[in-house]
Amino acid sequence: MTIHHPPGKERIDTVRAFNRFYTRQIGLLDEGLLKSPFSLTEARVLYELAHHDGLVASDLVRDLGLDAGYVSRLLKKFEERGLVERAATEADARRSSIALTQAGRDAFAPLNKDSHAQVQALLDKLPPASQDRLVKAMGTVQRLLGDQPEPRVPYVLRPMQVGDIGWVTRRQGLIYAQDYGWDETYEALVAEILAEFVRKFDPKWERAWIAEREGEVVGSVFLVRKSDAVAKLRLLYVEPSARGLGIGKRLVDECIGFARAKGYRTLTLWTNDILVSARRIYQAAGFELAEEERHHSFGKDLVGQTWNLEL
Repeated sequence: MTIHHPPGKERIDTVRAFNRFYTRQIGLLDEGLLKSPFSLTEARVLYELAHHDGLVASDLVRDLGLDAGYVSRLLKKFEERGLVERAATEADARRSSIALTQAGRDAFAPLNKDSHAQVQALLDKLPPASQDRLVKAMGTVQRLLGDQPEPRVPYVLRPMQVGDIGWVTRRQGLIYAQDYGWDETYEALVAEILAEFVRKFDPKWERAWIAEREGEVVGSVFLVRKSDAVAKLRLLYVEPSARGLGIGKRLVDECIGFARAKGYRTLTLWTNDILVSARRIYQAAGFELAEEERHHSFGKDLVGQTWNLEL
């Protein structure tokens, strides 16, 4: 179970400071957005109408989080200026769909063009690598604050590269500390295991799989040779942000396929009983519990489990 800690004053102040910075950066405090006659809210309504057909007032209320009375007054104002027109919907004659008139499209066009140019100028100040970082960070903000569901973006599995060892060590240390309260000795153990894997790596009999999504490492697993007949599956992990995409199962399946192709007779692993999600993946893949033992590790009293899969 993940322990939730309320955000402290420092984090709240940081978010508020970012809000003040960004509203100033893109001119949201100006009397008219992008020196147009429209306020920010009016511009957002025009944008929605320009990019979606068949909208009704309730759609704007829901999608923009606006008060129904305010939307009604705003649309009436647009209608009086000849920017929008209404028509009864086919499904319900009592409801009117709203669309931009040609005058409305003509009024929105320079606003849309200027907005595009403003963002282009903002990005032009940055080198391509920094642009990528900025865009990814903005996408992360949207997903974390619930603007849209986590996209099931296809991920790739690739071999280990320089930098992966440090990343996997750090992320496993942080995730297991946050989720289970484990101390720094677990991170030290991960570092020792991976350092030995690199020093003794035999590409003929061993393999590492790194799951990458949108340019970021989101999971990994390692297969280590124990003997001619036995291979060990080690350090399976998936980032919380990428769970539910089947990455854990795919990583385990890759290990099993590689072990069989190399002629190993048994694939074994060691884990702790509190790692419920990982245990489900192992059981679904055909692993059977071979042994349990109580031990004190990582600042906790745990039950260690050895699982075997006969290949």
